Amino acid sequence: MNVIQYQERLRIVSGTQTVLLTYLPLAPLGAAASPIVSIEGRFGRPRRGEIVAVPLVEAALAFSLPGEWTPIDPTTVDCATDTGELTLPWNLLGLPYNEVMVTYTAGLAVITDDVLCACAQIVRNAQAQPALNASMSKLDTMQMRYFSSSLLDETVQAWLRPYVANRLG
Repeated sequence: MNVIQYQERLRIVSGTQTVLLTYLPLAPLGAAASPIVSIEGRFGRPRRGEIVAVPLVEAALAFSLPGEWTPIDPTTVDCATDTGELTLPWNLLGLPYNEVMVTYTAGLAVITDDVLCACAQIVRNAQAQPALNASMSKLDTMQMRYFSSSLLDETVQAWLRPYVANRLG
């Protein structure tokens, strides 16, 4: 099983209740139904330029605890496993969250043939011209450090494109 647990602290853009997770594809660990292990949200006073003119916002802010992390039920979060987009629910006071702390699982339950072929091609590319790709080598620790981008040719990039981590913002 190649599914790993990650934890990210993400800022939420004003006016939205969505965040994008970095590591994909999201995958449940074991018999769990959701890849979201736990999620906490924090709300506080809006940042400069983000104050929304909604009735009773000042009253809601008066009764809120700005800066406190509040647990969010993972079953109330809408999760797109292929894109890593999470849509958060509104809290009880109707205030939007400013940021969230998400613990989730992502990875491949089974290593597919395209990933195995990409790994084999990287090794072949490194063996084809080892002197041009090596920037440092140590015989005592059996270590080589590569610097050339020629190891990741167009074929390897095409095989690995669906598995590249996405990060916006």
